[in-house]
Amino acid sequence: MTGPTRRTRSDELLLARISAAAGREHLGRRRATYAGAAHTAHARALRDRGIRGLLAFVRYGMPSATNAHDDARLDLYDHGMTVAVKGRIHVVRYDTTSVFQTNTPHSHDAAHVGTAYTLTDVDGERIVLRGRPEHGDAAEWRSEIQSGVTRAQLPRALAALDKGERLTFGGIWLTREEIGYGEARARWPQVRNIWIRKGAVKLDIDGAWHEPGSRVSEIPNLFLLRALVELFHRDVNGSV
Repeated sequence: MTGPTRRTRSDELLLARISAAAGREHLGRRRATYAGAAHTAHARALRDRGIRGLLAFVRYGMPSATNAHDDARLDLYDHGMTVAVKGRIHVVRYDTTSVFQTNTPHSHDAAHVGTAYTLTDVDGERIVLRGRPEHGDAAEWRSEIQSGVTRAQLPRALAALDKGERLTFGGIWLTREEIGYGEARARWPQVRNIWIRKGAVKLDIDGAWHEPGSRVSEIPNLFLLRALVELFHRDVNGSV
């Protein structure tokens, strides 16, 4: 997180624009400010390619005028965040955004892998974020985003499930009674754990590990899915 520094006139103007944008979307209190790297993905191109095209774009760096990551300022609030990059301010609300996460090598060091987050802003545009190697606080803002999105979207997800709706996370779906992928399904008393490691998602069903096939990078709001699985696991086992 950035520390206190002397502000220039341009810093003051940028802060005023950020505060105004956050105020319009009712993001609440500013919690922290971080330095990061970001680029935007063209919404029309992403719609044409579909989700898999988006993931290929993020993971492999398909050609685009906005492929390079630029210095960005991330301001995190109670109900969302702003991303200031290349003179633009993107506003993200935790209750409406979709977050995809991918592992990507840093451009200056292919052996060093970081985690990129692709978020949807309030205008429906995708913005890709990752930490700068010279800043060691990327884990902090990623954790803040995870907890903010989960806190905002979990009640709505539970309400939808209580109404009998089915929620989908990439190739994985769930209801109040069961979880499934493809033709496979299991009732919640059979599900013991969810495991996420090295880009893969696995479910412990009756003591055997099953891999649904959806990669981490293909699942929107993966941490919300994990929270739901853990919550239902506690419920059926009578845990608090």
